[in-house]
Amino acid sequence: MSTETHAPDTIVLIHGFWVTPRSWEGWKAYYENKGYRVLTPAYPGFEAEVEALNADPAPILNVTVPKIIGHLKSVIAELPAPPILIGHSAGGAFTQILLDHGYGAVGVALNSAPTEGVRVVPLSQVKSTFPVLKSPANRHKTVPLSLEEWTYAFTNTFTPEESEALWRRYAIPANGGILWGSVLANFQPGHQDTWVDYRNNDRAPLLFVSGSEDHIMPPAIQRSNADHYKSDTVTEVKVYDGFPHLLPAYQGWQRVADDVLDWALRHARTPAR
Repeated sequence: MSTETHAPDTIVLIHGFWVTPRSWEGWKAYYENKGYRVLTPAYPGFEAEVEALNADPAPILNVTVPKIIGHLKSVIAELPAPPILIGHSAGGAFTQILLDHGYGAVGVALNSAPTEGVRVVPLSQVKSTFPVLKSPANRHKTVPLSLEEWTYAFTNTFTPEESEALWRRYAIPANGGILWGSVLANFQPGHQDTWVDYRNNDRAPLLFVSGSEDHIMPPAIQRSNADHYKSDTVTEVKVYDGFPHLLPAYQGWQRVADDVLDWALRHARTPAR
């Protein structure tokens, strides 16, 4: 097992569902000001602006998890050295998958969606995802969040004015088929799209960061996901009191950005490829 250490100079920020790379605008500028090269790759077809995707959500309906992972791999493979991977929400699950496949020097999953096998389903998550999961017909649709739904799931600790501003700036519909697939993954035979090898000793170190007030991916999910890992590789969990799901935009996010970067630099290594 390779344990070569180095200081990565590139950070890849991976967005989640119901948002685009625009949701990383604060972190991108913050890390760039520290001298890092920062990439915020969009899912295939998500290169358009938020306003365009709301006007025509067809690209959202066409995307799949394998397409997303394949695109992210192609972005990372072009880099001269393994980067720091930081994913939010579904991007946290994708970060886990990428690490399992040997990509990245270290990974951080912020309010991460669970990978296959994590069966904890808190009531707040049920309420947050109900706009999609209330109907099997949504497996073939894109599903937006109303301002009220967005506020509960993403911005429950923001002021009403802040929540509405962020909804207008960041929110897009989500792919109902992918969300339904993540729910059904634990009840279907064989490995599904979000499967990872929890015993992979060659995986790079992974930090789960959880906001205590997150409704859609609350701390119980992060703890359960982390507990599934049985490898010898570093896997840690840190909870930040008062933070909601949209942690990258909440007041005080700079402290979290500094903490996770410091952790990543201390634990980064070159994984086997």
